[in-house]
Amino acid sequence: MRLLLDTHALVWWWTDDPRLPAAARVAIANPVGVVFVSAATAWEIATKHRLGKWPEVARLIAEYASLLRRSRFQALPIGMEHALRAGGLPGPHRDPFDRMLIAQAGLESLPVITADPVFAAYGVPVIWNDGLGAGE
Repeated sequence: MRLLLDTHALVWWWTDDPRLPAAARVAIANPVGVVFVSAATAWEIATKHRLGKWPEVARLIAEYASLLRRSRFQALPIGMEHALRAGGLPGPHRDPFDRMLIAQAGLESLPVITADPVFAAYGVPVIWNDGLGAGE
């Protein structure tokens, strides 16, 4: 299975956070699967850390490339088609990081591991969604 991690899912995987449920862990750990991490995720983590909203991710930022390799996750660059789709998405949702992940998931046919209900609202297949939001 190919899948895309939402930002909180990636951080919770790397920090072994108990908020990441068993179903998500199983999907991520599947040895025959391919897990993608968007460039938008790195951007979001660095931005929230810079703004003081996520101070605990400093180590993750410093070790980001190494953690991706060790986790055997694939980087998903942001392409022109992704940018055009994200910018053109309808609706009131204003989070640019979510909009990019929604666009990438749709264009690349990737289900998303997320707790955020906005992805399903845009018709993106979701592996996990507790309907409570991510609380990042």
